[in-house]
Amino acid sequence: MSSQLILLQAIRAGRLADVRAALDTGIPVELDDGQGDPGLPMGIACFMGHIDIVRELAARGASVNLDDNRLPTSPLSMALRGKRTEVIRTLLELGAELPENTDCGLSEQEVILAQWQAQRAGLRRAHHAAVNPADVEEIIMSRCAGTDTMVLEAEALRLATRSE
Repeated sequence: MSSQLILLQAIRAGRLADVRAALDTGIPVELDDGQGDPGLPMGIACFMGHIDIVRELAARGASVNLDDNRLPTSPLSMALRGKRTEVIRTLLELGAELPENTDCGLSEQEVILAQWQAQRAGLRRAHHAAVNPADVEEIIMSRCAGTDTMVLEAEALRLATRSE
């Protein structure tokens, strides 16, 4: 059995430990035999809804974007076809570009929040009319343990991008 087939079987079965073991033996994260789509491992993980495997593949160098994410083989398209909104959110957090007018099953606020997280992590370039960090006030909230400030950041980003 080919090493790439072992990786694909582990992904389909959702066995993260087996995926890690396969990748640790040197199996490439992207298929490189010229006999198929190089993004197939990521695509399968997205379609099957295995978020932990999607994160592992991305951490090992698998691409979350194609030149055109509208292509049916893109990780985003595979997650859309599988109706895996949590995977879509994860892909956006990992820097995937959402094509304009794509109904991804997430609210506008959820999309902006995921994109903002990717931007903060340096996984996504800011749009040309992005917010200048000097224009954003840092809010320090003492004694507010457990408060989700990401919602505030997403709202500020949404308002800033609407004023373009």
